[in-house]
Formats: sequence, structure tokens, C-alpha cells
Amino acid sequence: MSPEVVNVSETTDVNNSRTHGSSTMSYLESEDTVKELKRSLSNPNIQSDPLRYRNTVHKVVRMMSQGLDVSGLFSEMVKACATVDVVQKKLVYVFLCSYATLNPELSLLVINTLRKDCQDANPMIRSLALRNMTNLRLPSLVEYVQQPLTAGLKDRAACVRRVAVLGWAKLYKLQPDSEIGEFVCSCSRLCAYKISGEELHPDASVVNELYSLLRDSDPVVMVNCLRALEEILKDEGGVVINKPIAHHLLNRLKECDVWGQSDVLRILQRYRPHTEDELFDILSLLDTSLVSPHPQVMAATLSLFLSLTSGLPAVSLAALERVRGPLLAACGSGSREMRFTALCHIQLLLRSLPDLLGAHYKRFFCGYAEPAYIKQRKMQVLVELVNDENVDLLLDELKSYCTDVNTETAQAAISAIGRIGRSYSDKCLAILTGLLGLKQEHITSAVVQTMRDLVWVCPQCSHTVCSALDGCEETLQDSQGRQALLWLLGVYGDRVSGAPYTLEVFIDAVRSETSLGVKMELLTAAMRLFLSRPAETQDMLGRLLHYCIEEETDMCVRDQALLYYRLLQSGIEKTRKVLEGHRSDPSLGVLIGRPAEPVSQWAHCFNMLEPLQHSAIKTEPASRASPLHSTYDPSADLQANLTAAKVEEVNLDLAAPPASSSEADVVSLSLTPTVSPEEFERLWLQRQGVTVGAGPEQQKEKEVVCVTDYVYCPAILQCSPQSLQAAMQLLNIQPLAFTPAHTLPWRVYLYTHTHYGDPTSSPAVTLVLAELLYTGEANSEAAGAVDEETRDVEEERLEKKGCTSTDCVKVTLEQRPRDDRALQGFLSILTKLLQALTAEKSSAQGAGREGNKEM
Repeated sequence: MSPEVVNVSETTDVNNSRTHGSSTMSYLESEDTVKELKRSLSNPNIQSDPLRYRNTVHKVVRMMSQGLDVSGLFSEMVKACATVDVVQKKLVYVFLCSYATLNPELSLLVINTLRKDCQDANPMIRSLALRNMTNLRLPSLVEYVQQPLTAGLKDRAACVRRVAVLGWAKLYKLQPDSEIGEFVCSCSRLCAYKISGEELHPDASVVNELYSLLRDSDPVVMVNCLRALEEILKDEGGVVINKPIAHHLLNRLKECDVWGQSDVLRILQRYRPHTEDELFDILSLLDTSLVSPHPQVMAATLSLFLSLTSGLPAVSLAALERVRGPLLAACGSGSREMRFTALCHIQLLLRSLPDLLGAHYKRFFCGYAEPAYIKQRKMQVLVELVNDENVDLLLDELKSYCTDVNTETAQAAISAIGRIGRSYSDKCLAILTGLLGLKQEHITSAVVQTMRDLVWVCPQCSHTVCSALDGCEETLQDSQGRQALLWLLGVYGDRVSGAPYTLEVFIDAVRSETSLGVKMELLTAAMRLFLSRPAETQDMLGRLLHYCIEEETDMCVRDQALLYYRLLQSGIEKTRKVLEGHRSDPSLGVLIGRPAEPVSQWAHCFNMLEPLQHSAIKTEPASRASPLHSTYDPSADLQANLTAAKVEEVNLDLAAPPASSSEADVVSLSLTPTVSPEEFERLWLQRQGVTVGAGPEQQKEKEVVCVTDYVYCPAILQCSPQSLQAAMQLLNIQPLAFTPAHTLPWRVYLYTHTHYGDPTSSPAVTLVLAELLYTGEANSEAAGAVDEETRDVEEERLEKKGCTSTDCVKVTLEQRPRDDRALQGFLSILTKLLQALTAEKSSAQGAGREGNKEM
């Protein structure tokens, strides 16, 4: 290869083979090397030979790349800049840009050479000079740089215009208070002038020129103008996008490179079409980019789609369906970073479309050589895709990950099995119990923690969990696993035969225990076990309290022990009330039926860093256990964002309306303000009202009223969760949680806000919480410990309704504040809804039977 065509990247590359040798160079040797280089650069014989001179400059840059301080050669390198050799110029510019801040005064010597190069006939020399003139980053040189940059904006060569455009952004970043900073002050006038088409203010000449260059024939110049304007006008909100600019950018989108398209699409999110026709024209232009093979273009396009269609949920959902292929392709990318990013964004999409990737669950199986962070994300996605058809295969796959050599991956797999266990407890518990037999420390710890979390939301699993705890304490070594075991022994110690003996082992070793959390959990577990098995626990509890109060040095443990000691002095009943208290309804924790989120709740963070910053997105499958969950009705999402102003008013024809009511009085339902599942549970468990019938014998409360009634709908259990959810949301009734279909007892928890009164005045607003309970043939078992009097009352009311527990749904309503007419109106709406669903399901079954008879 001839010296004239040497690649600059090769000349400036660090020779790795020499780096380690030079790194051990002593100070005296490095000083001698610098002196030798200085003599070589000043030698007239070398200067007269272009090849030897360039090789000497190359050696200086190589020494600089290896960490040697060669700043003493600055003046000699400035002289070497005056050459016609392009390669030597690039090498010198690399050196000058590195040491300019250390030699600001000497840097003035190179300005004349750079300004002269800006007028060179070779466009490569002109662009090189402009780039390095702005890369010097010295405020003292700003006045010398402005004129060449201004001329560069109008240069006939595209490569010079590209550099000049970005140079203005660098100049503004370097010194915002300079003359270019004054141009920004007139930016607000500029925006108005650009839109109105009037002549621009002369102070805004640079910004005006940058806006004009948006129509440059070179697409890179156009994109660089957008980037420069974003930097210069960031205090004013960035570049202004009006209709002509937006349409121009859209029409030239395909001319840009991949990252240029991403920047254009990101900036276009500021534009809002004026008409619906314009909106759909823009969406049509973006349709091909939506399925682009480049993930960054696809993501930017989808983000723009979601921004433009924020008021059209059905279009947003259709766009999400379109990107399924590109997203799956990104998950198989050769880049680990790309795969991780795609998985994070897929989790966002699953919050609105749980079944988007249900048929492609095998694409998320973990590869052996994949890093742990990708495996863990894939397992989170697999949990979201579980249904009745693939649960066995997915559990087998997750089970194989539980013995992974990476402990974090193994523990994540066990945790994923536990999350699936909320819907398929028997299958998951069988796997978890089998893993305990491996007697491996990290596996046993993860399994015990998972069992604790599972039994918290599914108390019906407690018998299986308790029978599997024997011998676990011998394997557990980490504090988290021991805390989980102690919690289980404390809460369910009456069901574990060896609980007192296991607890005694922990108490005897409390002096050597180093974990604060284990000590505090041990105190609580000993207290709880004492309440259920006092004879076996009294002595060891006394020893534990004595040690924690008299000898323990940690104040948190000592204070907790004192609290429990004084609590015992106040009496067993008060102690039991404090430690056991009110437990949550287990069905409230079954979030299988949590509805899909509207796209608008997460669209703002799509194609941003936010999905990557969360270790795990806190979402639950919208419907895992129903065999009919593969169908999705977008109408639920269409109604999810309705406000009270958009709700169709429902006129109620009550049998006995109050005397003060008029024809203008109406009842309407609304979903705002939103009630979270946690807030629902808090309000539901706080109720202190007396559950009474929906008749005239209602008992009144000061603020809250609780009403029960029975609705005849024998086929309600056959309705899929999606059908029920869609029907309720169409009427602005929000289901928060429901048990899987074909499960007894079957429950649904929901809420709504009732608006009752004259529409011309401020209507009365109340919050209604409701529980639908269908026990079927298991009524006696589901009722639990219900006294005979209450059971007789319920049976009497069922007889009045002409139905039994096998064909009626028990409706429990809680309203705050009290409004009898609004409550009866809501009950009427809910009754008609349930009966309509039942009638539809019954007619479908009847048609099916008739078809079978004909066949």
C-alpha cells in the first residue's frame, strides 16, 4: 500500500501490541523520548522529506495514544500543520484538539492555518478544518470561528455543510452567551415568522439559515439541522414543527439513514395534525416504517404512532399488532443489548395486549449461552404468556432453569414458577416441593421465599406448603431464606408438627446470629407460635425475650422485644388482636382478572430509557387461567378512558321513586377517579356496616351503607373473563380482580362512581364497591363458619327470589356516601347486565345442543 492512501483510522489507532511495553516506560525514558521527538520534528532534513516528517508526526500521536505526555511538542506540531498532506493534517489535528485546552495561547497559532484551509479547493480539507476548528473548544477562539461557519452553511459541498451545521451547535454549547446566544433570544419571533411566512428578524440569521437548510438536498444536512436546532433552541422547547416542515420531513424520511430516521420521527411527535384526514395521511406514510427491519426505526415509528393516535385506542392497538413481527425479530438479534431492550419494551406492550405474543411463547425460551439479565427478562415475559394450553410446557421449561449454574438465574426461575402458582397452584407446588429435595442452599432459599409469597395470596396452598417445610432449616444459610421460613412457622405453626423444635434451634443460636432481620422475624414467629401452641413455646419464648431485652445490643431488636413483653402483660386477647389482626381476603390478591391497561398509561415512556431502568415491570397477566383468553376485545380499551362527561346517561324506571324526584333526575356511571386494587382492599376491609337486604328493611349508617342481594343467572360461570370485563367496561363498571373461570367459589370485585341528580346542577357523586360471589354446589363449604341464624336468613331470601345457591349470584354492595336511589339504580344496571350475559350464554348453549341433535 502506498503512503498516500494510508487509512487515517489506521494511523490514529493504538498499537495494542506495543501498549503494554510502553506502559512500563520509566519517567526518564519518556522524557528522553519526548526530547528525541522534538529534535526530529525540528530537524530540517526530516522536514524536507514528507514521508519521514509524516512518520515522525505519526509516532507523536502514537505516543500520545499510549498515555505519554507529549504536550511539550505543541509548538512543533502547530508548524507541522502547514502541509498539503491530508493524512498528516488529520494526525496533527488529532494532537491539537487533545492538548488545546492545556495550551490556549499557543492554540491561536493554528487559527490562521485552519481559516486558510477553510478556503481550500478540496472539500475534504475544508470540512476537516471546520470540524477541528470547533473541536478546539476554546472560548477565546469563538470570534475567529463564526465567519468560517457562516460561510460553511452555504458551501457547495454537502460534506462541508454537514460539518458547519453541527459546528454551530458546538459553538453554542461552548459559549451560550456569545452572539449566537443572542440569536436564540429572538427564537419566539422566529417561530411566529416561520409559520406566518413573513420576513425574519435580522438577528436570527443563523437560526433562519438552519431552518432553511431543512430543505437541503442532502438528507444528512437536513438531519444535522434538526439536531443543531434542538441544541440551540432547547430552552425554547426545541425546533418548531409546523405543517409544511412536518410534511417535508415525512416525505424525505426514507432518504435518511437509520439513526437519521429515528431523530426525525422523535421530533415529529411535537406536531399535531389539524384534521382527521391529515392524521390518517400521516399514518399511511408511516405504515412501512412501522414494520421496518431496523428496530430503532420501528420503535421510533411506533412511538410516533401512539402519540398521534392517543385519542384513537383502536388504532393504537392495531399498530401494536403490526409490530409483533419486528419485535420478535429484535428478540433474536445478535446484539445482546438489542435483545434486552426489545424484551423490556415487549413487557410494556403486554400490559395492554396480554395475548399479543401468546402463540410465540417458544421464542422466549432461554438459550444456554445467553447472559443472566436476558434470561431473567425472558422468564418475566414467559410468566405473562402462560395459559391453560401451554402451562405444562412452560413449567417444564422453567423447571430446567432452576438448576442453572448461575444462582441468580435459578432463583429467578423459581420465582417465576411461584408467580404462575397463583393460577396453577397444584402444578407449581409439585415442582417447588421436588426442588426442595435437591438440598442445595440457594435453591432451597428461593423455594421457601416463593412458597411464603404464594401462600400469602393463595392461603389454600398452606397445607401443601406446611408439609414440605420439614428439614428445610438444615439447608438454609442466607438470611432471606431463614426469614421466610420463620414467617411460615409463625403464621402456620399450628399445622407444622415440628415447628416448636425448629424454632428452638433458631432461639438457641440467637447469640451467634448476625442478621438483624432474622432476629426480628424470630421474635414475631415465637410470639405467633406461642398464641397457637403455648405449652410447647412458653419456655423458649421467655428465654428469647430475656436475651433480647437484657443482652441484645441492637436497639431495634431490643425495642421490639420490649413491645412484645409489655403486650403480653396486657393480656392474651389483646396480644392476639395485635399480632393476628384482620387478614386480607385471599381472593383480593388473585390479580388474574386485572384488566388490560390503556395504551395511554405507558405510551409516553415507549422508546425511552424508563423501561430499561426498572429491574422488573410490576404487571400481572390480564387473564391466565381462562381457556378462552386468547380472544381480545378492543372495546374494553376504547371505554377505559371515558370520563363522566362522555358517559351515556341511564334513566332508571324504579318502582317507587322518591317524591322529590323529577323526570330530569338521572343516574350515570363513571370510572374516574380511578381506584387502585390496594385502595379497594383498604376500603373494603374497613367497612363496618351491617349487611342487609336490598329491601325496605335496609339499616342505615352514618357514611357507609352495605347491601346484599341475589341475582338469578345460572350460566354466569360459563362467561369468559374477557366477555364479563368488556361488558362491564362498556357501562363504565371497572372489574379489578376475578377468579379463573370454572372455579368455585367464583368471585369478581369491581367499582364505579354513580352520578345522580339534575344534569343542570352539580350531581351527587358516590363510590360503589361490589363483590359478586357464586358458590354453586359448594355453598356450605364456601360459607365457612357462618352462624345458623345468618344461614337461615339467606335461605329465606333465596326462597323469596325463587332460586337456590346453585343458580344465583350473591351481590354485596358498599356505597360511600349513602344515596339510596343511586345505589338501587346501580343494582338495577348490574342485575340487567348479569342477566343479559346469562341469557346470551344460555341461548348459545341451546343452539349448540340443537345442532348436535340435528347431526
